[in-house]
Amino acid sequence: MAIKRMDNVGIVVDDLGGAIDFFRELGLEFEGRATIEGEWAGRVTGLGDQRVEIAMMRTPDGHSRLELSRFLAPPVVADHRNAPVNALGYLRVMFTVDDIDETLARLRSRGAQLVGEVVRYEDAYRLCYIRGPGGLLIGLAQELG
Repeated sequence: MAIKRMDNVGIVVDDLGGAIDFFRELGLEFEGRATIEGEWAGRVTGLGDQRVEIAMMRTPDGHSRLELSRFLAPPVVADHRNAPVNALGYLRVMFTVDDIDETLARLRSRGAQLVGEVVRYEDAYRLCYIRGPGGLLIGLAQELG
């Protein structure tokens, strides 16, 4: 049996409302918000008695989603937000945007900071990394041509 699709990418945040606002500003659509708790949830994650607030965000094309999670219990145990781009493990999510300069201008009003520079990759893309809410690493790509 083959994989049907990738359902979502999960990101743990400390300010769920701020993250929702940031990703809305980027262009994702808010699907909903809920609190997940109970014995079944702890069995899935291996965390035992957990309580987590989640928000689902969808890309405008409807094909990709982000699950933003704020853990109420148990407390967060590790922080990878300051890891450099070459750190091992899951690190960032990248979005294709219409206009990278306009997107950067909008996201800077929400606290985004450019990590390096906006660069051109051949005649195909303009690319950059930004730090978003809570230091999340996010890639932006603008297709050229």
